[in-house]
Amino acid sequence: MLRSPLAQLHSSYPDLASQLQSVSKKLHAAATESPTSRSLASGAADPEHAGRHRRSLAKEHDDLLIQTRSLPGFEDFLQSMKANSLVRAARNGPIVVINCHGAQCDALLVLPHQSDIIHLSLPNFTEKMGRRARSEIETTLRQRGLRERGVRPIGYESSRKDRIGSVLGVLWTSVVKPVLDYLGYTDNNPSDKLPHITWCPTGVMSFLPLHAAGDYNQPRERLFHYAISSYTPTLTALLASTPSNLNHGSRVLAISQANTPGRAPLPGTSKELGYLKAHAQNAAKYSQLTNDQATTAAVLDAMEQHDWVHLACHAHQNIDDPTKSGFFLHDGTLDLAAINQRLFKNKGLAFLSACQTATGDENLPDEVVHLASGMLMAGYPSVIATMWSVMDNDAPIVTDEVYAQLMKDMKDGNGEAGKALHYAMAALRDKVGEREFARWVPYIHIGS
Repeated sequence: MLRSPLAQLHSSYPDLASQLQSVSKKLHAAATESPTSRSLASGAADPEHAGRHRRSLAKEHDDLLIQTRSLPGFEDFLQSMKANSLVRAARNGPIVVINCHGAQCDALLVLPHQSDIIHLSLPNFTEKMGRRARSEIETTLRQRGLRERGVRPIGYESSRKDRIGSVLGVLWTSVVKPVLDYLGYTDNNPSDKLPHITWCPTGVMSFLPLHAAGDYNQPRERLFHYAISSYTPTLTALLASTPSNLNHGSRVLAISQANTPGRAPLPGTSKELGYLKAHAQNAAKYSQLTNDQATTAAVLDAMEQHDWVHLACHAHQNIDDPTKSGFFLHDGTLDLAAINQRLFKNKGLAFLSACQTATGDENLPDEVVHLASGMLMAGYPSVIATMWSVMDNDAPIVTDEVYAQLMKDMKDGNGEAGKALHYAMAALRDKVGEREFARWVPYIHIGS
């Protein structure tokens, strides 16, 4: 659910976008219609006049493109991004693009202040291994009933052996550790000033939890010992984002649904909002909509008026039509189509404390299309989400830790939300145990 360049132009310059769209349609029609229909449509009596009409439309189209590319933020409108432009996306640290096709797996490293993009072969991992790893995780999620927040199947056992740990080990040895070795990060002693890596997985890699990779049978063999991780669906998404700072004039909106009609109760959402309110009330302007107050119309209007949003509710993915993926509110579903119609600008953090916000359902797609990236493209440059459903009593712990850090530093962007989540996960692991992978691994940060 990525917003098109034309939609981005329309949000800033609607008249220019409408002109460009109109001329584009006329030009397309002129190129595809028969010679007779083209002559009639243009009022021309012969093919020569029809040709002049097409050339006139083409010139008008080119002039509009030149005008658009003279505007700030639209310099590369409808143009392929050049490598030296993509390097600007690495302002917070290295970006690692991972791609697997057939028997070949590769990493492309975009490094800060370096014009060259580095290619790193990952010969010990294949597309087949990626699909198997994804299947192993899906099997564990089904067995443990982790498809909906607040729901656990009858006979659920927290000690049930899962396969997530073995997947994390393979990702560590075959994908993540070679990248860290190349960057020289494994030579460093763990410290409070960890470097920041943004992962950009593609295809089959899109669902795999690279941020949690590690050999959990060995000491200091975990990615989180050496770096803070974030994700991005595309490099251009990072280029489009702008860092923001929180101030006393900033507005924070919290939405919760403890009892959504037709859904399992989520009593932990009330505790979440209590923690958020306690941290925000002396740092920003705080508002909340709960239960029957949280209608789709009320939430949309409030999102327009606030900088940050925290959504503590059920959510769902629609693989057939990602624009219909959304959040379950009191009177229905707030979907991405409705959110993107509002064309939000200059937003900050979106914290999606729900289920299925950063991946698809059990029939996972090969590309990253999910609620989290939809919120990113809707105008929230920084998103915290979950790869699968979380335990209702874990979510308040994470909320408390994340906002304690962010409200203390009064920052978002530049990797601050990723850093806050990194340390929140350390606190959650301390509480539930490092090997409770299904409980802490799903939390991820996306964006800047």
